[in-house]
Amino acid sequence: MSETGTIVETALSVSHLNAYFGSFKAVKDVSVNFPKNSVTALIGPSGCGKSTFLRCLNRMHETIPGARMEGEVRLNGFSIYAPTANPVIVRRKIGMVFQKPNPFPTMTIVDNVVAGLKLTGETNKQKLAEVAERCLRGAALWDEVKDKLNKSGADLSGGQQQRLCIARTLAIEPEVILMDEPCSALDPISTQKVENLIEELKEKFTIVIVTHNMQQASRTSDSTGFFMLGELVEFDETTKMFTQHEKSRAVAGA
Repeated sequence: MSETGTIVETALSVSHLNAYFGSFKAVKDVSVNFPKNSVTALIGPSGCGKSTFLRCLNRMHETIPGARMEGEVRLNGFSIYAPTANPVIVRRKIGMVFQKPNPFPTMTIVDNVVAGLKLTGETNKQKLAEVAERCLRGAALWDEVKDKLNKSGADLSGGQQQRLCIARTLAIEPEVILMDEPCSALDPISTQKVENLIEELKEKFTIVIVTHNMQQASRTSDSTGFFMLGELVEFDETTKMFTQHEKSRAVAGA
């Protein structure tokens, strides 16, 4: 429940999560709830477990040889690590946008957007075209590419490529979008476009973003979590974290 007394619905719930690379424990006993239709920023120094934790939220951590996790992650009450849970479906429900834009270079802009749908067996050309347009509009990219849809996605600028990857994520209709430093390779103008897009997307999606940029966290997020040596040492509303926590380790840059 928020301070105003309204009930805050949880999209993702994490309980006692530990993540390992072999015998090394990279994430240590993290429990946290991510509110629905909000942006949560995860901050902290390099190597503190932020990205590893993020990959545990859609079962990508387990794809790394020697990696494993303990604990529980629930999406709208459903355990994504349950024996009956299909990792492919989990990753459709909890999409990921990576640090470096990764459009498929041999595919057109349109085919990049609908690549995931095609993998599920969708072949209706009209539907694919409609989804591509809707998602490109949703990623604030349509007006910039509508006259070159059949060109390679690799021909776009870095900022456009990142928004193309966001459009590709939207096409699989996720409930949660994870972003691992999505602006770290972008120029200031492209960064602002992505940040504006994040603000718009939270009306329909729950977003968790890893960032090294404290200013970006303060601009884009509703809640902020601070990681240190694999532990989530602080978690609060962003306004409190950056303005009211006089002894905040995050603000102090500990």
